[in-house]
Amino acid sequence: MKYIKYLILLAVASTSFGCGIYSFTGASISPDTKTFQVNRFENNALLIEPGLDLLVRNTMIEILENQTNLNNVNSNGDIVYEGEITEYRISPTTATSQNTAAQNRLTISIKVHFYDKNDPEAEFDKSFSFFHDFDGSAQLIGGQKDTAHEEILERITQDIFNASLAKW
Repeated sequence: MKYIKYLILLAVASTSFGCGIYSFTGASISPDTKTFQVNRFENNALLIEPGLDLLVRNTMIEILENQTNLNNVNSNGDIVYEGEITEYRISPTTATSQNTAAQNRLTISIKVHFYDKNDPEAEFDKSFSFFHDFDGSAQLIGGQKDTAHEEILERITQDIFNASLAKW
């Protein structure tokens, strides 16, 4: 029992006294970093989905608010995310014997520019992409479209978070 107390104390001390701030989400954020800023994501895809730029921005803000203690600001953020939507594409993935789509795929790609005032070496320009498959006979409208956007953007923004703050 005595050794277990020491092991627990050692584990807590080693995680508390390291450099940087660590969270249960895996983020390693400098103690000097207090704020984040998410600028508009310009929609430059060939197929424009109205409102997608705002949805990307809001989803990014939501993940940062939920997984960090950073404050959202409109300007002069310690870390800044911006970029563009480069692809919004619906394509068939499998065909039926009648040469029609049995399944379609919505793909969204986003190019992100990440800036960090406290760690310029962590800055990057990267592209992130994910997809959602749906029945070939279904229209991508209403709830089906909302579900697809939510699933794709949840994955992409988590990937952006991991690349920028979790250093994965």
